[in-house]
Amino acid sequence: MDRETLAARLREVLPPEDVVDDEEALRPYAGDALTAYRQQPRVVVLPRSIEQVQQVMALCSAEGVPVVARGAGTGLSGGALPHEAGVLLVLARMNRILELDPVGRIARLEPGVRNLAISEAAAPHGLYYAPDPSSQIACSIGGNVAENSGGVHCLKYGLTVHNLLGVKLVTVDGELLELGGAALDSPGLDLLALVTGSEGLLGVVVEVTVRLLPVAASVQVLLAAFDSVAAAGDAVSAVISRGILPAGMEMMDRLAIEAAEDFVGAGYPRDAAAILLCELDGEPEEVAAQVERVTEILRAAGAGDIRAASDPAERARLWAGRKAAFPAVGRIAPDYYCMDGTIPRRHLAEVLTGIGRLSEEFDLAVANVFHAGDGNLHPLILYDANQPGQLQRAEDFGARILELCVAVGGTITGEHGVGIEKIDQMCVQFTALELERFHGLKAAFDPAGLLNPGKAVPTLARCAELGGMHVHGGRLPHPELERF
Repeated sequence: MDRETLAARLREVLPPEDVVDDEEALRPYAGDALTAYRQQPRVVVLPRSIEQVQQVMALCSAEGVPVVARGAGTGLSGGALPHEAGVLLVLARMNRILELDPVGRIARLEPGVRNLAISEAAAPHGLYYAPDPSSQIACSIGGNVAENSGGVHCLKYGLTVHNLLGVKLVTVDGELLELGGAALDSPGLDLLALVTGSEGLLGVVVEVTVRLLPVAASVQVLLAAFDSVAAAGDAVSAVISRGILPAGMEMMDRLAIEAAEDFVGAGYPRDAAAILLCELDGEPEEVAAQVERVTEILRAAGAGDIRAASDPAERARLWAGRKAAFPAVGRIAPDYYCMDGTIPRRHLAEVLTGIGRLSEEFDLAVANVFHAGDGNLHPLILYDANQPGQLQRAEDFGARILELCVAVGGTITGEHGVGIEKIDQMCVQFTALELERFHGLKAAFDPAGLLNPGKAVPTLARCAELGGMHVHGGRLPHPELERF
């Protein structure tokens, strides 16, 4: 269906101003935060209600038009890259907090509500929403559900899936499903967990119910400086192996430290090879005891400078540097490629060393910023897209990092999703039989393949074309690991 006809049909179910088909007006919607890839949609729609979403989906299903759902556009894997022949369904205008129940400790939200806005609304009641991605000031809860987002506090309080009670989902043909609800559990198959992290392949999330947690009575943040990245990585395992579960445990290497200091002046030691930020929360006596114990562990692991911040302003300043690390790194290179892999904590030191060797091999600098406590790595590969071949080199470098993660028993994504960015590495992680099951689930929800086509799950033909890279159930032979 051509653009003019499709837009006219959509204006039959939506107000004219909520349908965008002008060439110039479509340009801002051509991609998400994976800026290396751009694709202009045929038409953009901006519904304001569940009923309007249902009408759009019913129309597109009847006409065989692909649909890609989009939240705030902060995704880093190309998951919201539009389809050239399809509709981009933008949910940003559905941004109301429908209910906030401080007694039941739940919030019911439209998908366009910003992550940070949930905690801001809950704060007067002494509550907050735990998952806090670095983009929380802008990212939306619907997108968080689609990608199963985490954040700096996911070590202790879990990812989106652990803080989610229910969703309302519009199917490809416009039906409304309600999965889960306000209760802690619901009967039947756990379709709520299936939908969380499904990247828009199974349906469109139009309402979300989340659990809220009480704000801790006491919070302290420790900053520990190390003279090597490997020592900092080993320190993470040392803390958690002693039975201590911090609220958050983040790591940054020297390049990230310097960038953050220049950007926000967080007070990080510039001479450190790496720093750890360790947040401990709970009752005052418990936190005081844990601070003393963790300080001893970090010092034994090789930490030099160790600082404790209990004042809210000082804690906020330390976290500001970590939260601003991505934009900070963007100031020191024309472009950067943000990776997202997860590994067992015990392999942190060897994987970080391997990434350093890959950096030399590809002749591209890398800044490491990541959720060290749960092994979720975010290497930022610096490159210049204006230099011929550098983007391809950065992508090849990133692919090798993901394969290295799989080699030590990890996974190719922790919270950014697969999208188009990591679709080839799915062939590394999963067997042909497992991929067939993924396609079977997709077909059960979306038989015609109209929802976010070409994302997250590769075809078996594509994996065969790549040469059958998969090894399952063991360490993948990897040149970086063979050097240890």
